[in-house]
Amino acid sequence: MRWDEPPEGPVLVLLDQTRLPGEETELVCTDAPALVQAIRTLAVRGAPLLGIAGAYGVALAAARGFDVDEAADALANARPTAVNLAYGVRRAHAAYRDAVTAGADATDAARVALAAARALHQEDAEASRRMAAHGLALLDELLPGGGHRVLTHCNTGALVSGGEGTAFAVALAAHRVGRLRRLWVDETRPLLQGARLTAYEAARNGMAYTLLTDNAAGSLFAGGEVDAVLIGADRIAADGSVANKVGSYPLAVLARYHHVPFIVVAPVTTVDPETPDGASIEVEQRGGHEVTEVTVPFVPVTGVEAGGGIPVAPLGTQAYNPAFDVTPPELVTAIVTEEGVVSPVTREGLAELCARSRQVTIS
Repeated sequence: MRWDEPPEGPVLVLLDQTRLPGEETELVCTDAPALVQAIRTLAVRGAPLLGIAGAYGVALAAARGFDVDEAADALANARPTAVNLAYGVRRAHAAYRDAVTAGADATDAARVALAAARALHQEDAEASRRMAAHGLALLDELLPGGGHRVLTHCNTGALVSGGEGTAFAVALAAHRVGRLRRLWVDETRPLLQGARLTAYEAARNGMAYTLLTDNAAGSLFAGGEVDAVLIGADRIAADGSVANKVGSYPLAVLARYHHVPFIVVAPVTTVDPETPDGASIEVEQRGGHEVTEVTVPFVPVTGVEAGGGIPVAPLGTQAYNPAFDVTPPELVTAIVTEEGVVSPVTREGLAELCARSRQVTIS
């Protein structure tokens, strides 16, 4: 993701994740509605990166002379579960409003919003680096001797972050010091973020990885092939309940039964003190066609346009398609943040960590 200023006006340029791994194609957003569409179609995704995108979206609206309040509202509500999105929007919007209140003209207020977005971008890159260090130290503590075999779900690498990611960044850190034996990659149905994106990042980094269907994870645990589970998060409630890509909760249950650490890696901005518990997390429901059709993201198939779908269920089939599920805190071994590790995961431990962090300004 980058901010660019061609002669025709400022734009936000995104790597279109719906085209990966077949094509590395850039998507250019000239206004907030275009960015909202990119967010909803998952061209840009991942909790931390959504926060950065939201902040840049506010700056884009301001720089282009659009209604900033309207843009902020549309962006903040583009995906309801991901708390980082609303956080990033509010941060840039507040900076813009404060500048206007202080007497800044439209141009200067837009610069202030852009500075807020860039600051968030830089902070997230630093948070990624620190999470990787904390996470690697925790893995080494829990699994002395190295040779870690780590199972991950969805995509949590550089594609979701201003840096190298969240959970994936921990696995990458282990790889770089020679302590990652195998990265097990859930394909992550129905949209295959693991198969398309995590495998893409693992291959680019020369990591030893193996892809599996989500429903094969149980056999891996039963065979003693998993030393730890590493996932990200889209929202962490005040009690430590974790909303993440659907399929995460079953992994937590498997991990508990097989006595395998289940570790969540996320920046402090993903902790939402205003959401008291897991039952209070709004879970996004996505279109049934994502389940009843196989999407063709980049390779045209005869009779189907790239980005279209091939039906795999009878016409009229109803589908249940939550984007996320919620894992209760008692199934989470630890939450790793840039500010340190919370283990055991308790309301009090999370509150103390948030109080230490200068980044938590959620209101």
